[in-house]
Amino acid sequence: MSGTVETGTSRRAFLGAGLAAGAAVATTGLARAQEADPLITEVQDWSSAFGDPVDATPYGMPIHYESHVVRRNVEWLTESPVSSINFTPIHALEGTITPQGCAFERHHSGAIELAKQDYRLMISGLVERPLVFTYEDLTRFPRTITTAFCECAANGGMEWGGAQLEGCQFTQGMIHNMEYTGVPLRLLLEEAGVKPEGKWVYAEGADASSNGRSMPLEKAMDDVLVAFFANGEALRKEHGYPVRLVVPGFEGNMWVKWLRRIGVYDRAVESREETSKYTDLMPDGRARKWTWVMDAKSVITSPSPQAPIRHGKGPLVITGLAWSGHGKVARVDVSLDGGVNWVEARLTGDVKSKALTRFHLDLDWDGSEMFLQSRAVDETGYVQPTKNQLREIRGLNNVYHNNGIQTWWVRADGEVENVEIA
Repeated sequence: MSGTVETGTSRRAFLGAGLAAGAAVATTGLARAQEADPLITEVQDWSSAFGDPVDATPYGMPIHYESHVVRRNVEWLTESPVSSINFTPIHALEGTITPQGCAFERHHSGAIELAKQDYRLMISGLVERPLVFTYEDLTRFPRTITTAFCECAANGGMEWGGAQLEGCQFTQGMIHNMEYTGVPLRLLLEEAGVKPEGKWVYAEGADASSNGRSMPLEKAMDDVLVAFFANGEALRKEHGYPVRLVVPGFEGNMWVKWLRRIGVYDRAVESREETSKYTDLMPDGRARKWTWVMDAKSVITSPSPQAPIRHGKGPLVITGLAWSGHGKVARVDVSLDGGVNWVEARLTGDVKSKALTRFHLDLDWDGSEMFLQSRAVDETGYVQPTKNQLREIRGLNNVYHNNGIQTWWVRADGEVENVEIA
């Protein structure tokens, strides 16, 4: 059950002291004592017979022991699953790259099947030479590779009014991070020749929803990619096969799938997806629009409601993800006491701009309850806010761009709940 909790002063002081000492963790005693273990001393089934041949699975799949690591839908969230979303199991993943098979989906009219030979991309509007590209045409342009996170603008949106769902998969799982290969949109626009009066670009998809979004020409000429590979293989159907737009740092709705048209105009198109939706409703009834950039955010993925502590007291690894649409993550702080005391976590691996960053904090857990929080700071100096700080500005009647700090209540038995601190 999710809810609001109050923390005691003595507990906060105790956790603060424990957190300060958490950076130096003794790992002795983790190995089992040297004694007869039948899993070592006795011949097991897997050691006494042949395993699968090399052609058993022509396309490799996860072993069945990991069958729980899958995307999941929340059935009551939308009226129909063809215009809905499922969630990345971020609680069960490590590193920063999201496998395509686990990466969240968002569809407005279902995932379509579009063959490469039937694919066309048109560039029209305020250009010198309106052009149509086939898939093969695109593959002949110079390619580039970029790693970027794609986050739905509504990620965490159900938490505006308070703690709602159990699990970081459901509260923050509308995100994935992949390595994309494709052609810079800039090269295609240069091929067409943008006229001086062209100031905006409108990207449109080939699915029945005709999902489309406007963006400033400056962004289109900067780091936007017309991508046809993700994580080294062709895009999956649900991710826009054969071609999608990659718009680093911008909200996921801008990453148009099954990309079929790029229009250059002197103003924004003001389509359905940028007027009636994907705007931020303010307390006075006005709606902010053009809030494309996803601000700095983080979440602890383990321990979390779907990843409780099972091993009991002793060495504990706290881990999570941080990201910013403005550039690189500069620092991540972790609190064990609901934001009273903070300690800097370790950023693990390569820290890339506009991509997921993995953080770890190693400590010696004494079995006391904790109120875990993480707080990201990006290279611009922006600090991830609390939910209440966001609500003071934008009220409660909202759904988009909730980058507020997430709180997990870790109980003494290791179970974890989604809560807010009063």
